[in-house]
Amino acid sequence: MFLTSDSKSLRDQVRALLPGDLSRRLGVAVSGGGDSVALLDLLAGIAATEGVSLFVATVDHGLRPDSADEAAGVADLARRLNLPHETLRWEGWDGSGNLQDQARRARYRLLTEWAERNGVEAIALGHTADDQAETVLMRLARAAGVNGLAGMPAQRIENGILLLRPLLGITRARLREHLRERDLSWVEDPSNQDLRYDRIKARDALAHLEPLGITTNTLVRVAQNMAQARDALDRYTQETARTLVRIDAGDVLLDRNGFLALPDEISRRLLVGIVGWIGGAGYPPRSSAVQQAVKAVQDNAPAVLGGCLLLPSGGVVRFCREYNAVRDVTAMPGEAWDRRWVVKGPEIQGLSVRALGEEGLRQLPDWRVTGRPRAALAGTPAVWKGDELLAAPVAGFAAEWSADLVAGSEEFFTSLLSH
Repeated sequence: MFLTSDSKSLRDQVRALLPGDLSRRLGVAVSGGGDSVALLDLLAGIAATEGVSLFVATVDHGLRPDSADEAAGVADLARRLNLPHETLRWEGWDGSGNLQDQARRARYRLLTEWAERNGVEAIALGHTADDQAETVLMRLARAAGVNGLAGMPAQRIENGILLLRPLLGITRARLREHLRERDLSWVEDPSNQDLRYDRIKARDALAHLEPLGITTNTLVRVAQNMAQARDALDRYTQETARTLVRIDAGDVLLDRNGFLALPDEISRRLLVGIVGWIGGAGYPPRSSAVQQAVKAVQDNAPAVLGGCLLLPSGGVVRFCREYNAVRDVTAMPGEAWDRRWVVKGPEIQGLSVRALGEEGLRQLPDWRVTGRPRAALAGTPAVWKGDELLAAPVAGFAAEWSADLVAGSEEFFTSLLSH
């Protein structure tokens, strides 16, 4: 197969949307559909030119009879390109919850676990300009704000792995032209014609909106404009946080009066950012819950949001981990506990790291000397041997033990930026 000038132009367009310093070990997720097959072909050329090792993965959700054959087809294509391939199978779904959402979460979990096993630092995904336009349209239907209308980001971190979307400016039609030029085949997922799914409804609606000038390219530009607005708001939020926030042993202390003087959009973003850094849910709380938490700050009242407690005291609101969110979380000393803390000390058999809780506080008559509220200390890490408390570093009972945050104060401020 030869590379036409149009194909080379398309490859250059994809390369421009990838990081300048491309990972030496790059992954690509390929389903067998036209978008991901085109992405694989384009990346194979880029990788060969730049000395990058390319790894291919296919997630088989097992939801259609043909899915295994489609994964085998991708494996065959990867073999012809002399690239390593692995099929990742989703198993264990109990039938509960939203199928598409569960499948999406499983897909990213399987891909990032695969990347970690193979030393792959970044994974390229085949989302196109059409996918972006459909996303914006669906979010518009849900009255989304700036972040929602910014669509899918070109880059984001998931479970420590960089996800890349270098096709967001390229349409499906253009990618299929490329596949025909390269004599490459692909499969069509029959669910792409199923109007029971919101995305397919959005795809159908776009065809009828074109006479109004609402096209794929228009909605992609909307997403780009909203992404610029989001980035500006994030920067304002970060700068505001540096003046209003102090970190205290993993808790966030917020100046209440300064918070109340903020524009609504910035106060909401700051609150969501704080809760995300402490709670680590990976997705923001519901808008209604955020509004209730904002009102609690305004009323100087306690609240719970996203696995966090909001505890007002004087002119400060303390955001801390809620004990109920971590009461069943355990780790070994030296491992990350609640993905936030690493507790280290003497090597003693039979120890575990668990939340301090009320049981631990009863064994600590001097916890008040820390100056921290009882409810805040309950959600901090402690070292246990069975029911015996050996150490609680954040609560002032440490002996030879230490508890260090995985991500410190500066990482909190960095986390307020969407990208």
